[in-house]
Amino acid sequence: MMGLGVGLIGSGYMGKCHALAWTSVATVFPDVRRPRLVALADATPELARQQAEAFGFSRGTGDWRDLISDPAIDVVSIAAPNQFHADMAVAALEAGKHVWCEKPMATSLKDATRMRDAARLSGKTAILGYNYIQNPMIRHARKLIAEGRIGDVNHIRLEMDEDYMADPAEPFYWKSEKKSGYGALDDFAVHPLSLLAVLHGRITSVVADMAKPYPDRPANNGGRRNVENHDIAQALFRTELGASGVLMVNRSAWGRKGRIALQIFGSRGSILYDQERMNELQIYMTEDPADLQGYRTILAAPPHPPYREFVPAPGHGLGFNELKVIECHELLQAISGEHDAYVIDFERGLEIERTVHAAAQSLEAGAWINVESISPQ
Repeated sequence: MMGLGVGLIGSGYMGKCHALAWTSVATVFPDVRRPRLVALADATPELARQQAEAFGFSRGTGDWRDLISDPAIDVVSIAAPNQFHADMAVAALEAGKHVWCEKPMATSLKDATRMRDAARLSGKTAILGYNYIQNPMIRHARKLIAEGRIGDVNHIRLEMDEDYMADPAEPFYWKSEKKSGYGALDDFAVHPLSLLAVLHGRITSVVADMAKPYPDRPANNGGRRNVENHDIAQALFRTELGASGVLMVNRSAWGRKGRIALQIFGSRGSILYDQERMNELQIYMTEDPADLQGYRTILAAPPHPPYREFVPAPGHGLGFNELKVIECHELLQAISGEHDAYVIDFERGLEIERTVHAAAQSLEAGAWINVESISPQ
């Protein structure tokens, strides 16, 4: 028997990741039924039909509202540009669909709150595409911290860097528009913040700065266009558990391809992680004998769930798309009533968005901002 009917909005980079996950999830995880790929929506009917055929969906449509109204669809994957997330997610929830929406949640706190409220009213499952939390190494770090292996966490450093906007000659495109968000602060920072959410807890206060390395870029139609948001952001923060922290993100960092670096310091040790070496985790523990103290590298292996669902032997490694398959499985588990599913739902996602907007407001105020004081504008 086939499983839930799936509709996908957007067939770009992340849309393809969603399609691969929906196609693979039942093969990797036999405890779920194979989804039905019902419809794909994109900017034009022609593109939608072409991508629907390529991705294995039964039909394509140039109108995402047509997809949402289809009674054969039970869950909607949203992989459209950031500024469309809110309207699409709310419409899907009001139509009685479950939602899997890519990050960031929305480009305004008002819209993010609207999404959270729609999820509450609908009673449907609504999660965000924070697939990095699905890494078996991140899950293992969470276990080690919970077991007290590094003692009480007192300081955290979060970094995310890529260089896809490092070239000043790169033409202007939608991620540099104001309507897409603050820039690196919400396009990027939400990923390390999602890791912080599952490894440690909420941020309570923040003070931030942002920078614009290139004030304008070549326009596709000639001339130049002003860059409307910031490619670099950094912040100091404090957490609900009393730790201090530093957040640094840069999407114009030459040489960095997919780096999310974590340093978590505790009273009895520390944990290091770098997404560019995503199948490794480093830990230092003071309980080790003095002549053996030093960082040890843990390599992803079958004892680190759910690694063994993909590979039966250590050292072979998982990749970005495998994390999306794990996330898809967690979504299906949540839909089926598994309340401990390892996901960032719209409730937790709104906490991340509130932190982002508090950081942006702190720049305007030139002062520390209490995250709980932030309200929709």
